[in-house]
Amino acid sequence: MGERKGQNKYYPPDFDPKKHSNLNRYHGTHALRERARKIESGILIIRFEMPYNIWCDGCKAHIAMGVRYNAEKKKVGKYYSTPIYEFRMKCHLCDQYFEIRTDPANSDYVIISGARRKEQRWNMEENEQIVTEDKNDIKRLNLDPMFNLEHETVDKEKAAALIPTLKELETAKSDWKDDYALNSMLRKQLREEKKKIHELKTSDKKFLDKWNININLVRENPDDVKLASLYKFNTIEKPEQTKVEKRKSIESEQIFTYSQQNNSDSNTEQNLKRNCIQNLKQQLQNSSKNEKILNNGFNFDASKKSDKLANFGILVKKPTKFCSESDKLSQQSKKESVLVSNDYATDSDENVND
Repeated sequence: MGERKGQNKYYPPDFDPKKHSNLNRYHGTHALRERARKIESGILIIRFEMPYNIWCDGCKAHIAMGVRYNAEKKKVGKYYSTPIYEFRMKCHLCDQYFEIRTDPANSDYVIISGARRKEQRWNMEENEQIVTEDKNDIKRLNLDPMFNLEHETVDKEKAAALIPTLKELETAKSDWKDDYALNSMLRKQLREEKKKIHELKTSDKKFLDKWNININLVRENPDDVKLASLYKFNTIEKPEQTKVEKRKSIESEQIFTYSQQNNSDSNTEQNLKRNCIQNLKQQLQNSSKNEKILNNGFNFDASKKSDKLANFGILVKKPTKFCSESDKLSQQSKKESVLVSNDYATDSDENVND
């Protein structure tokens, strides 16, 4: 690469390699051109990248990590054999200059002036990481045996406290050993979830197409379902609908229900008649005047002229003179018809005694 670049450079006729040795010295310039304009005072202009987030003291603006500036680099001191560099740059939003210096002891950068750091430092103890030993502690471990013994006891206590977590990590590692089975299980669950989502989308689309609605449907919530079940809405029915419902109720009824009602009415009439007869018998038994009627019955003489007893409603039919023999036999075989009336007057006692 150097030979190829050297071939493309122009060397003037008065160039003397013994005197000038290179073209930069011949032209009286530095190889870095404008970046080395302050090289005599030990300052080199470089491209500096912001190591962390800062706040500018001039404009109070936030400058993020990674923003690049043209900074003046110079050597300030040494930390043992490591040089300490200082960088001076100008804010791109105002005329404020800020200076940043390296810190080899802590492997960090320190702001000297012109800005302040946004505190976002990583704390290893808060994040449960292994804290690196301090250099002073390392020296004491090598020189002081008592400090070394104390440090070993502390390390043993830490190891005993971390044994259960190590066992959990080992079991978790064994569980994740079969990568193919775990991957297939996860992919199966993903396929089932996609299938359910597709079914829900198709059902929602059918519902929206049916009712010609263009809205986003929301999934059902069990709390909303319980709340909706507590509400009751009464609809106003139309007269046509009421007629149809009445017609359906009439058609759904049984045909022979009225016959049962007639039978029940006839049964009630019979019961009433029976009750009337029983009441009549009780009245006859209680009356002292009618003991003879109950004991001897109704025995009447046919020779008596009276054909009718008005009080008892008794009729006695006498045989006629001009009747045939067959009629006589039929009349003798027939029993005398007796009608009992409910009218018991005092005038009928003489006829009964006769």
